[in-house]
Amino acid sequence: MEFIATRIPDVVLIKPKVFGDHRGFFLETWQERKFRDGGIDAHFVQDNHSRSSQWVLRGLHYQVRQTQGKLVRVTRGSVYDVAVDVRRSSPTFGQWVGAELSDVNQQMMWVPAGFAHGFLVLSETVDFVYKCTDFYAPEHERTIRWNDPAVGVEWPIPPGVVPTLAGKDAGAPGLREAEDLL
Repeated sequence: MEFIATRIPDVVLIKPKVFGDHRGFFLETWQERKFRDGGIDAHFVQDNHSRSSQWVLRGLHYQVRQTQGKLVRVTRGSVYDVAVDVRRSSPTFGQWVGAELSDVNQQMMWVPAGFAHGFLVLSETVDFVYKCTDFYAPEHERTIRWNDPAVGVEWPIPPGVVPTLAGKDAGAPGLREAEDLL
């Protein structure tokens, strides 16, 4: 496994070793020792799986209590995955990183606690799976507007395409107005 630092050092892109032949492929998606050696010492308590259609945009979500680190990956299709630093005391506060994750490149992203997370579906359909370091707590969930100019995420949305959003994402505040940043 290769652990690749992003421009925000706490967010890590992970390239697993994929062993493939005429029968298919095999890869490890989580191995505690390898991740710890790669700088990610996480204890996971919950796995999630979502399916979405093309141009669905989910996020940018975070929890103010029971903060969650997330190990995210795609098992079918492709997404543009984004992490935004919402830790007020961080030198990278308000900055973001993004990467394409797909069933072809098999890459994963480590999004630590203290980051808002979201993704845009690039393929016709996507199956998105992730491990969390704490339980989902809807009463502690907050959202930052996906297109807040103060953050400036460069989503790969073609001209004329309007992403499909949940109501909570469409009406989310910008970073400056966001409640309870960490």
